[in-house]
Amino acid sequence: MTNPFWSPALADLQPYVPGEQPRGRKLIKLNTNENPYPPSRKAMATLADPALPEALRRYPDPESAELCAAIAAHCGVKAEQVFVGNGSDEVLAHAFYSFFRRDEPLLLPDITYSFYPVYCNLYGIEYGTPALRDDFTVDVEDYKGPAAGVILPNPNAPTGRILALDEIERLLQLHPARVVVIDEAYIDFGGDSAASLIDQYPNLLVIRTLSKSHALAGLRLGYALGQAHLIEGLQRTKNSFNSYPIDSVAQQLGAVAIGDEDWLEETSGKVVATRSRVAEALHELDFAVVPSMANFVLARPRGMAAETVYNALRERGILVRYFNKPRISEYLRISIGTDDEMDALLAALREILRATDTSPHS
Repeated sequence: MTNPFWSPALADLQPYVPGEQPRGRKLIKLNTNENPYPPSRKAMATLADPALPEALRRYPDPESAELCAAIAAHCGVKAEQVFVGNGSDEVLAHAFYSFFRRDEPLLLPDITYSFYPVYCNLYGIEYGTPALRDDFTVDVEDYKGPAAGVILPNPNAPTGRILALDEIERLLQLHPARVVVIDEAYIDFGGDSAASLIDQYPNLLVIRTLSKSHALAGLRLGYALGQAHLIEGLQRTKNSFNSYPIDSVAQQLGAVAIGDEDWLEETSGKVVATRSRVAEALHELDFAVVPSMANFVLARPRGMAAETVYNALRERGILVRYFNKPRISEYLRISIGTDDEMDALLAALREILRATDTSPHS
C-alpha cells in the first residue's frame, strides 16, 4: 500500500523484521540472541556518577574519545582505528553507504543476517548471494569475480558457522581494491577475531557490538575496526547524518563495560558451556544441530515440522526464532539462555515430541 505523501522509493522498501519483543505475558525469550546474564556491575555503577546530570545537560563528545580508547585497548588496535555507532546496525548502515554503492554487486551469503538485503534496497545497491554449502559453511571460491565488496557475519547468523582466519585472508586477497566487512557480533562466543589482520589488510573492516557478549542490547552500542582511511570514510558519512549518535551515558557505561575483561570471560564461558550441553541434549532428542560458535544454535527437528514445534513452544511460553525462508524453513534458531531457561526448553521439547510419538525416547 502506498501513501501520496511518501517519496516514490519508500513504497518499494521491505523493512527488516526484528525478533518478537513480547509485552505483558511473561515468556522465556530465546529468540533474539540476548545475553541471559546482567551487564557488568562495574559498568552499571557508572549510572550513579554524580557528574551524570551535568553531562546530560551538554551535548556528548562527538568523537566518543574515551569509548574509542577503551575499545582500542580491548581489541589491540589504535584509537584512530575505531569507529563507534548507535548499535552495530547503524555502523553497518554507514558502511553500506560509504563503501558498497558501486556498479558491481555486493557479495553476501544466501543465508545470512537479513538486514543486509534491506540496506542494499535502501541505498540502491545491487547484490549477489553465493550459496552456502549444504553444511552451511562458506566456500570462499564462490566470492571470486567483480564485486562492490563482500560482507560476511563470522560466526554467521543464523547458522552459527565460523570461517577460519586463513579463509578470511583468502577473501581479502580476492578483492584487494574493495572493502571486505567481517561482522563479528558473536565472536566472543567462539573463534578468532579478524581484528588481528587489520594492520596487514587496508580493505578489512571488522564490525562488532556490545549487545550480545556484553549484555547491553538495550544501550545500543556498536563499533568498527579498520585502518584509518576506512574509519575516516565512516566518519564522513556519520557526520553527514548525525554528529552526536552516542549519548553521554552510553559512552561512559560502554567504556567501563568493555574494560571489564573478567566479567566478559566469565559470562561468555557460561554461555559456551550451556551451548555445548544444549546441543548434546538436542542431538539426543533427534534434532539435527548445526555446529555453532555463537550464542545460539540452529537445529532441525526430525519427523516434525519446525513451524509446528515453534508454535507448540510458544503455547508453552517459550519463544524461539522461526525463519520461513528457503533452506532454513525446517530449522529453529534457539538463543542460549540461563541453565534454568534451557532446562525448561528441553522439558517442553520432550513433552511436544512425546505428544506426537516422534521422540526416540518416548
